[in-house]
Amino acid sequence: MLVEDRELTSEIHVDFVPMVDVLFNLLIFFLLATTVAQVEREMAIALPFASSSTPISAMLQEIVINVDAEGRVYSRGRAVEADQLQSMISEAVKLNPDQKVTVRGDRTAAYEHIVRVLDVCKGAGIQEPYLDTVLGN
Repeated sequence: MLVEDRELTSEIHVDFVPMVDVLFNLLIFFLLATTVAQVEREMAIALPFASSSTPISAMLQEIVINVDAEGRVYSRGRAVEADQLQSMISEAVKLNPDQKVTVRGDRTAAYEHIVRVLDVCKGAGIQEPYLDTVLGN
């Protein structure tokens, strides 16, 4: 009579290679996604200080407008003129009436440049544009 050895056939083999592949793919995806989201935040803009600053939100529908020290306006990583900015914001407001706009003005920029951007935002339908600051002394 032939007796079957059950210990040898009951071994379970787990292959970790597919799991490691999935983890590496997820890691690469999240690294790329966070890098793209940081492009607007990494421009050479020196924000003014404020005593009650709030953290920068990373909402997808937020439009970030940067004003450098010379008064040039940037959005989505490229320089824009006032008419381009107004049409871009107007289209965004048509799609989303609760559109959020953040204006990041350099602390050495003349206030008239910031007001010009705020005026464009108001004219395009943004009721409450946000002004970014950093927490200071």
